[in-house]
Amino acid sequence: MSDSPRRDRSTGRPASSGPRSSTHASPKAHVGEVADLRVVQITDFGAFLDWGQPRDLLLPLSEQRLKPAVGRRVLVMISKDHEGRPVASQRLERYLSDSSDDHRVGDEVVLVIGEATDLGIKAVVDHRCWGLLYHDDLTRPVRRGQKLKGYVKRVREDGRLDISLLPPGEARLDVVGDQVMKALRESGGYLGLSDKSPAPEIKARLGVSKNAYKQAIGRLYKRRLIVIEDHGIRLAPKAAE
Repeated sequence: MSDSPRRDRSTGRPASSGPRSSTHASPKAHVGEVADLRVVQITDFGAFLDWGQPRDLLLPLSEQRLKPAVGRRVLVMISKDHEGRPVASQRLERYLSDSSDDHRVGDEVVLVIGEATDLGIKAVVDHRCWGLLYHDDLTRPVRRGQKLKGYVKRVREDGRLDISLLPPGEARLDVVGDQVMKALRESGGYLGLSDKSPAPEIKARLGVSKNAYKQAIGRLYKRRLIVIEDHGIRLAPKAAE
């Protein structure tokens, strides 16, 4: 049996052995954030998580929803205990609301991906509330705990937020246009998707709606970057240079 870990006298927690190797260090998380953290140790009073700081973060038994295991990742809110020490909690419902009075349509937000539902995927918005990313608005695969940029697509009457990974308005079409140009170059200059292609086919290939695709290729055509053919689109000679 291995020796028990050395404890910090002031906290009873395992003492830090110094900064982690940069090869294995996790991105730094902070108090007030929701983060997806790796479990590095299990003790009789809780689990310890790597949060990119010199000392590991305690997830007390009372704040656990599911029993953690070393090497697994857990989605937690980082707050402070009654003594002002950083502590983690899997009980996100204590810290996150289901609606927001502060967000507006078009706001750029920080998302932390949560659980999948029948309608879409729940995501933590700006570490403060929940939002919903509908399956139809997914432009690429996402994973639980992933942190990424998003936008408020809609604020419902009850204050709940619908989220998109694409910006609103013309900026959205620019992003889709960049995706189209990238796909064209990766496929040798021709893409077998036309404005008459089935919506599921366009969604599967590019992760966007048929309407967004049609608008984007229209803008690219006007800029003389592509040629629209009967059964697909092709890089214009200007863009292929």
